[in-house]
Amino acid sequence: MLDPGSAAPVFEQVVDQVVAAIQDATLVPGDRLPPVRQLAADLHIAPNTVAKAYRRLEEEGHVETRGRGGTLVRGDLEPGTPVREAADELAHQARSAGLDLSQAIGLLRRSW
Repeated sequence: MLDPGSAAPVFEQVVDQVVAAIQDATLVPGDRLPPVRQLAADLHIAPNTVAKAYRRLEEEGHVETRGRGGTLVRGDLEPGTPVREAADELAHQARSAGLDLSQAIGLLRRSW
């Protein structure tokens, strides 16, 4: 459910909810996300907002868009892979240090 009173933009709320669904295995690798227009109608938001969220999800590697084949949850960075383990450790250390997600991403960007 989207929170209209949240300081987070609507597209970020969509991204956060999809990522949370992947984390808790509500969405698993290979699952297809709803088409942009369908999700926009379901959530009563603009299709461009959903498209922006899907682009962010793809940029971050959570999903893969296959044109008419739809947008699918990716499974190549499942738990147990070295990169995923390093990301989990970074997230743990960043939270322990009191950083929020934006700050952790900034730290990673500086190291890139």
